[in-house]
Parts: sequence; C-alpha cells; structure tokens
Amino acid sequence: MRITITEIKEMKQRQEKIPMLTAYDYITAKMVDEAGVPLILVGDSLGMVMLGYESTILVTMEEMLHHTKAVVRGAKKALVVGDMPFMAYYVSISEALHNAGRFVQEGGAQAVKLEGGEVVAETVKRIVDCGIPVMGHIGLTPQSIYQLGGFKVQGKTPEAAERLLKDAGILEEAGACAIVLECVPAPLSKLITQRVNIPTIGIGA
Repeated sequence: MRITITEIKEMKQRQEKIPMLTAYDYITAKMVDEAGVPLILVGDSLGMVMLGYESTILVTMEEMLHHTKAVVRGAKKALVVGDMPFMAYYVSISEALHNAGRFVQEGGAQAVKLEGGEVVAETVKRIVDCGIPVMGHIGLTPQSIYQLGGFKVQGKTPEAAERLLKDAGILEEAGACAIVLECVPAPLSKLITQRVNIPTIGIGA
C-alpha cells in the first residue's frame, strides 16, 4: 500500500520527523522507496541535475511527466509528488487544473507541488477541490530566481518573515497538504511549523 496524505499529516501530529527525498529516475526512486522514505519529490531541479540546464525555468511539462512516470514505476510505497514546472500554473486556473491532472493521470503522481504563497492560493484551492493534493513551496522559490536576484536565504527581515508566515497560513487555508520551506532561517521555519497544522518540509531551512 502506498503512503497517503493522511498518514503524512498524522506523522506531524505525532511530532515525528518527516523525511522526503528527491528522485528523478526509476533506480533512484526504487532505492529511496526501499529505504522507507515516505515522500518522494520529482523536482523540477532535474533540469539542472539531469538535463544540464542553467536553471529550473527551462523545464517543460513533458520532461516533468517523463521523469515522474519513471519515479512512480520505481517507488511502490512512497507518496510521489510531481513538481509543477515554470508557467504550468500561472497563466490561468484552467491550465493549472489541466497540468495538475496530467501529473496524476499520465504521470501517476499522487500530489503536485506549486511555488508561491498568496499569489497561488486560489489555484491551490481549485486543484484541491478537484481531488488532487497540493504541496505548497515558499521561501526561496527557484522559478522566481530572476526576480529574487539569485539563490539567497529568504525571510531575513521582519517584513519578509511576516510575509512568509502569512503565506504559510494562506496556503493552509487554501487546502495545501504540506508546505516546503526552502532557504528559510531555522527560527522562522520553527515558527511557521508551530503556526500551521499541516506538515512542513525543510530544504536548507
């Protein structure tokens, strides 16, 4: 049986640490799955790691689906999260729903991940309403790297910290099942984790 979103949420309620690893191919997914890791992200970072791109921005839906299918074939127990690539969910809600549906129907993923806070809240809600679990992602959001001015720690000022706290709460209200915190200072990550009822996953946070 595959791990469910409900089981992941229960791990937080029991104050258990929730391991999550990234995999891009069948054999890596198989090893991660056999090690007992409950969550696997098929990250758009595959663009840099596997395809040699300079950033994640060049990754397409077709490339994400190709790798997601391989990971799903390798992982029999872990919950697989497909990373929605650049512009796959910003153009319109209908396009976001279509692409999220492709991750589940074609790719075999059990959830999708979107970058952003308040700006994607309505999209998150609509995808969740369609029955697809959504993982949020705030802090350093690589798809916005040109706007952020590089790979930098986020939430260092009181104003930025307050914005991230607000975004986390909004994502929870929108129905997100978990939130990735990337390059967020540890004290702020702890505060966000305490404030929201859904699991948080730290990436360099």
